[in-house]
Amino acid sequence: MKFLCLECDQRMDFDDRQVPGDGTFGASYKCPSCGKGIAMLANEMETRLVQGLGIEIGGRTIDPEPMDFIQKTMVTKEGAFTEVGAKLPKVRWTEAGQDRLARVPTFVRGMVKRIYTDWAREQGVEEMTPDTMDRARVDLGLEDM
Repeated sequence: MKFLCLECDQRMDFDDRQVPGDGTFGASYKCPSCGKGIAMLANEMETRLVQGLGIEIGGRTIDPEPMDFIQKTMVTKEGAFTEVGAKLPKVRWTEAGQDRLARVPTFVRGMVKRIYTDWAREQGVEEMTPDTMDRARVDLGLEDM
């Protein structure tokens, strides 16, 4: 992803990255021609995703086949977004729930499963079914996605 200056139509250069410690991060970019800047703020979930993918904002180029990288390193690993040492109760996914999850694109499937699993733990839900997934979508404000 690149940012362009609307005034100069130049690619903006990475300027600074801030990690305030509340689970978010911010990055700023400046136009090399006119000096105008922009800032980007990522919420906690976006920050976890970026960190989980090993992406360095303003840093390195992603591997040539990023979707292959994502599938091999994240989708197949249980708890890819769990912090090291975290002990959380298990949520059992029914066969119907797993079938529905299988329809989610593979490159985001692990993240979607994690979002639903976290919601279930917070709600005290022990079993993930399609009906439970529908409830979670509404509660999480994802019904339009």
